[in-house]
Amino acid sequence: MPRRTGEPIPRAGEFGATPRDAPPWLDAADPLFAPLLAPPRAPDGCFVLGRLAQTLDGRIATESGNSQWIGGAGDILHTHRLRALCHAVVVGAGTVRHDDPRLTTRAVAGPNPVRVVLDTECHLPPARRVFADGPPTLLACAEDARRAAAHGTAELLPLPRAGSGLCLPTLLRRLAARGLTRIMVEGGGVTVSRFLAAGCLDRLHVTVAPLLLGSGRPAFTLPPALHVADGLRLRWRVFPLDAADDMATGGTAGDLLFDIALDRACPAA
Repeated sequence: MPRRTGEPIPRAGEFGATPRDAPPWLDAADPLFAPLLAPPRAPDGCFVLGRLAQTLDGRIATESGNSQWIGGAGDILHTHRLRALCHAVVVGAGTVRHDDPRLTTRAVAGPNPVRVVLDTECHLPPARRVFADGPPTLLACAEDARRAAAHGTAELLPLPRAGSGLCLPTLLRRLAARGLTRIMVEGGGVTVSRFLAAGCLDRLHVTVAPLLLGSGRPAFTLPPALHVADGLRLRWRVFPLDAADDMATGGTAGDLLFDIALDRACPAA
């Protein structure tokens, strides 16, 4: 039977402070994962985590859009673990266009998240892996966008516009109504920046790799601060990512994960 619009998407293995049916790698008391498992505090009922991997000079991709792979095997493993802990993973149209990701948890034990693609004008072609098979996919687009009646297996999720994008607070409320309250915004930089600028991020996980590109696409695109004092001052903890897999495959160790508490703060316009 088809799922009705707005009906919560079934999900196996919900993890709380005392995990039940949790994956073997999860320790709910781990200081890195504990904040993700705590009850949401925002009025919309969601906990939203932004996620990026960048070079030392703040780039998430080359000028051509190539980003595979800035982080090493430890970074990829951490991303898949975050997917397994979240109800939904959100990406922008640019990430789907350039990387054609599957957004699954194939590298770890744990359930796949619902995939949410933000494509304001509904310009992405249906021939992308997120629209073809695997976990459920929601395609969020503008209410007045010209769109096809069907987009592969994805369910259309029309949203009000906000500037050149979509109204993100409305998106979070719509996801919460479906029972999707633990959300990871995985990329790209523009999408994560829009969530940050809208005050819609509770936490941010940024991997910094010991790599210099010299140019490329910036990790964050935010309203500019006129003075240093106007910038958004952050609190973070730093975790070295497990580099055992990198070393075993001849890679270079050294990725650092910055766990940043935002609590829905946003930069000054």
